[in-house]
Amino acid sequence: MTEENPPWVGDQVFDADAGKEGIVSDVRRDGTYILREVYSWALTWTVPDAANLSVTVPRHERLKREHET
Repeated sequence: MTEENPPWVGDQVFDADAGKEGIVSDVRRDGTYILREVYSWALTWTVPDAANLSVTVPRHERLKREHET
């Protein structure tokens, strides 16, 4: 992850600490990221900062793929 392009709401990211992918559903004022499972809203978890997050699918690309199916 680079500081120039931090993950944002709607981006699909890989959380290196958790060892899994999620979708950013919120970013709190303190910089904490709220992630949810890719295919479900059931599981969410927090990430204290974006240092261990890397964008795997940007939001615009995810939405484009969803509209194509």
